[in-house]
Amino acid sequence: MSIEAKLAELGIDLPEAAAPVASYQPLVVSGSTAYISGQLPFVGGKLVTGKLGDTVMLEQGQEAARACGLMILAQLKAAGLLERVERVVKLGGFVASVPSFSDQPKVVNGCSDLMAEVFGEAGKHARSAVGVPVLPLDAAVEVDAIVALKP
Repeated sequence: MSIEAKLAELGIDLPEAAAPVASYQPLVVSGSTAYISGQLPFVGGKLVTGKLGDTVMLEQGQEAARACGLMILAQLKAAGLLERVERVVKLGGFVASVPSFSDQPKVVNGCSDLMAEVFGEAGKHARSAVGVPVLPLDAAVEVDAIVALKP
C-alpha cells in the first residue's frame, strides 16, 4: 500500500508544508538520507504556543507533537519523497516546558506514534525528547527528523 493510500485510510490530510522562518532549508537530502529541519505544531491553522507544565497540558502537547509529525510528512511530500521513505531513523523532540515538567517523552510520543501508524515497523525510530526553556515563535513543541530513503 502506498503511503498516500495509508494516510487516506487513516483519515489523515496533510497540511501545506511550512516555509522556513529563518535562513535554512526545510529538508536536505544527502545520499540516501533526508534531514528534515525542526517543524512547529500547527493545529487548526494556529501555532500551538506556551509551555508544558504551565499553559499547555500533556494531551495538548501530544497533539502538538503529532502536528509536528504531520508537518514532517508534509515536507517529505512537498519534496516528492513521501513514497521513498524506507525508514524513519531518528526524531529529535524539543518540548518547551517549566523546570519541574518531566514528561517530555510522553509529549513526543504524539509524533512517534504517528510515524508508527503511517509507516508500521519502518516508522519505529531512535529518538531524543528534551525539555527546553523556549522555542521559536513560543512554540510548545518542535520535532526534526532523519529519514532513510529508498533508491
